[in-house]
Amino acid sequence: MARAHDVADTVHTLLEHDGLERADLEEVREADDETAEEITTDLLALLGRTHALALLREFALGSEPLRFSDLESTLEVSPSTLSARLSEFVEAGLLERESYDEIPPRVEYRATEKTNALAPLFFYLDLWADRYGYDLEET
Repeated sequence: MARAHDVADTVHTLLEHDGLERADLEEVREADDETAEEITTDLLALLGRTHALALLREFALGSEPLRFSDLESTLEVSPSTLSARLSEFVEAGLLERESYDEIPPRVEYRATEKTNALAPLFFYLDLWADRYGYDLEET
């Protein structure tokens, strides 16, 4: 089980790895409150959509491009929902889509810098789940 100081140390290490420092956090705090609130609201709306966090987690913690079929089987997401989320994330700049001129057609998705920067969030959530014994399979 993770301890609070272990989590703080881990998050600090991850922030340093991403080149972020406390000054970056202060910049966010000093941003125009109305603009920051609007951005946060939009982001939470996007992340709150069905399977959004599970999908982004696959990219943020993974290192290779992923194909639609891989994501569909790993996440057990309906094709229409997966297609919608992927399109939304590409439009939001969270994923890059690359099509290959092959038969059968092949499309791969890659995480952008924005998505890779979410890795500490998912790492922290994993630590939280470990600490509190939260298991989605049991709910």
